[in-house]
Amino acid sequence: MSILWQARFFTTVNHLRDLPRTHVPEIAFAGRSNAGKSTAINTLCNQKKLCFASKTPGRTQHINYFSIGGAHVAMHRKDETRVDEIRALLVDLPGYGYAEVPGAAKNHWNQLLGSYIQRRTQLAALVLIMDARRPFTDLDIQMLEWFAPSGKPIHCILTKSDKLNKTESANALRQAKDILASYADDEGPLFPYSVQLFSALKRTGIEEADATIQRLLGLDRPAELAEIEALPDGE
Repeated sequence: MSILWQARFFTTVNHLRDLPRTHVPEIAFAGRSNAGKSTAINTLCNQKKLCFASKTPGRTQHINYFSIGGAHVAMHRKDETRVDEIRALLVDLPGYGYAEVPGAAKNHWNQLLGSYIQRRTQLAALVLIMDARRPFTDLDIQMLEWFAPSGKPIHCILTKSDKLNKTESANALRQAKDILASYADDEGPLFPYSVQLFSALKRTGIEEADATIQRLLGLDRPAELAEIEALPDGE
């Protein structure tokens, strides 16, 4: 059984000031509306309704947190959130790219998501979820370029791969890898990256995604070792 199956709803926020004051690693899931992000998260966590897809794609403008491991919330105060034994947080970011979202909502999304992606120190990695038939749209590139300067890892999950044949699948993987490889300078890649195919319908790519997410969060190590390595020098 994967540790991701322990995922439970933790909190939802709509403003940066409300982000949880936790110190555990976070991994964020981002993707266009209708790319299959909610389905992918539910599949990886072996739950049907952990992550809800809005009936009107693109309307949800909240950041949703799910905790992994331990008791979920021990205490809430005005200026503090104490959490016992939580090892990591999965972060579901609002879907983007839906044409009917009002301009004000788009501006709010840009400010909220851009600031979170660029400034959140607890963010260990980004999972960029894209439809395998349409990888790296302009808005996916925008998300990538927001995150790239951090130098943190990016894992790309190409969903709905069951809709592609073998040749199309290979082409989608190659295209995604070529785009990611283009973010480099004389010293090499600007960030670590990986790409995979995924199908919730055919249940393919689940083990690969699970292993990658656990590794990026440090969940593939004993909790005691991961906690020690996460402490700043001298603590």
